[in-house]
Amino acid sequence: MLEFRILGPLEVVGDRGPLRLGGPRQRATLAILLLNANRVISIDRLADDLYAGAPPVTAVTQVQRQISELRKVLGESTSVIETRAPGYAIRVEPGQLDLARFERLTEDAGRAARRGDAREAAALLGEALALWRGEPLADVGGEPFTAVAVQRLHEIRLVALERRIEAELALGRHLELIPELEELVAAEPLRERFRAQLMLAFYRSGRQAEALDTYRAARQRLVEELGIEPSSALRQLERAILAQEPSLELTFPAEPARSLLVVPSGGSALVRIAAPLAEHASSELVVVRLLTDEHDLEPAAVELADSSPPRARVAAFTTTDPAGEVVRLATAYDVELVLLDAMVGLDDEHVPPELASVLDRSPADVAVLTAPLERSGSGIFLPFGGGEHDWAALELGALLAIAMSMPLRLVGTTADRASGRRDASRLLADASLAVKRVVGVTAVPLLADPGALAEAVREATVVVIGIAPRWRQEGIGVARRALLAGGRPVVLVHHGPRPGLLAPQESQTRFTWSVAGSD
Repeated sequence: MLEFRILGPLEVVGDRGPLRLGGPRQRATLAILLLNANRVISIDRLADDLYAGAPPVTAVTQVQRQISELRKVLGESTSVIETRAPGYAIRVEPGQLDLARFERLTEDAGRAARRGDAREAAALLGEALALWRGEPLADVGGEPFTAVAVQRLHEIRLVALERRIEAELALGRHLELIPELEELVAAEPLRERFRAQLMLAFYRSGRQAEALDTYRAARQRLVEELGIEPSSALRQLERAILAQEPSLELTFPAEPARSLLVVPSGGSALVRIAAPLAEHASSELVVVRLLTDEHDLEPAAVELADSSPPRARVAAFTTTDPAGEVVRLATAYDVELVLLDAMVGLDDEHVPPELASVLDRSPADVAVLTAPLERSGSGIFLPFGGGEHDWAALELGALLAIAMSMPLRLVGTTADRASGRRDASRLLADASLAVKRVVGVTAVPLLADPGALAEAVREATVVVIGIAPRWRQEGIGVARRALLAGGRPVVLVHHGPRPGLLAPQESQTRFTWSVAGSD
């Protein structure tokens, strides 16, 4: 049985040792398939990723040639790469892919942690982390398609590290953890959980002054760089250390809340949406205004403070690279959703460069609100086609339905007798069953003619729709532009590699997650 390794340089190992893979394009093709193991990847998607969103006219032929050459390397008799419309899938059995083994071990560790077995959790997480051989996909890391994937792989490794350290702190290993935590804080200075763990390790080692110094250093960096105070969890830990509270003695800490990042261009419409979303998802709310003129700084900060919930973390600062700042904040604060105001040009053929940069690099789902929401209308309407972007939109749509106390309506296409295509009712039923199981929302199906989508959602309070993977070539798409032209508020959702709002805690160490695959 072949063994595939992506948690380090790309490798395929057979009975006689590592196989000799071909050039960069072949290795990149294999990497794309493995990052989507046991899922069909269309030829168009492969071509887009291989050629950085600008495939040549011969792209389909080139993809087919790369697949043919890969099959020769892997062995035709193994049928590892299957042809399945509209593209290909690599079939990987349990234990064949190091990423899958990592995920299984971290899930086992999560179960051990929930039953209070810190020793077993620490051992399993140590075994999972031992699978990492360096920077993931190090030998294809220069390819544009790997940027977000490598970022997500880096993220799930850090989460596993945090959990292993939590387990070892619960076992009383605080003294030996201090050097490792000091290195991790230096490497990830904005990651507050490592700071909290180092504070706790110092405190339990009888070094209370150094624990407080660690907090002060964290606060200084956050305030100076981002204008944001430390999280409530970190502030509470500082107060507990000052008071020498008994709660700081050996325990197995609960998972901290993740964050929802809101970047409004002005006003408080986004904050009004985000606040109930964060509450229902048990997420921390981080609200940031990005400005170009320093004279706007003080009034913007005051407005944010006045319009945001008391527990929200707010900041305003100037920048010449707003897209880069959004990605940096989303990465640093373990964000599960980025909520933005619409950028100019959304009705154009191509996605504006700033938004494109965020979609390309954000580790989390990105939702773009095109107009302020009103309370009028008959509910949350969600055109659904079954793609990953549609499942990401469904997560957000379901939470909006809860937060706004409105019905969720799933919109699919009617049957096409000429082509023999059946209606989308079965697909809508699958989505309805999944979202009911995960979040308890009952969705109402609605079938519409493919050419009359805008008319079908005319009564919507808001339309939530995913941005298809081919947005680089097609912009937001003809159907979405028609929705924007219809005058109703639209939320466009782009699926990121980090688990979304409805994802369970254990999904934080999984490379991908969706409502469709939830337990």
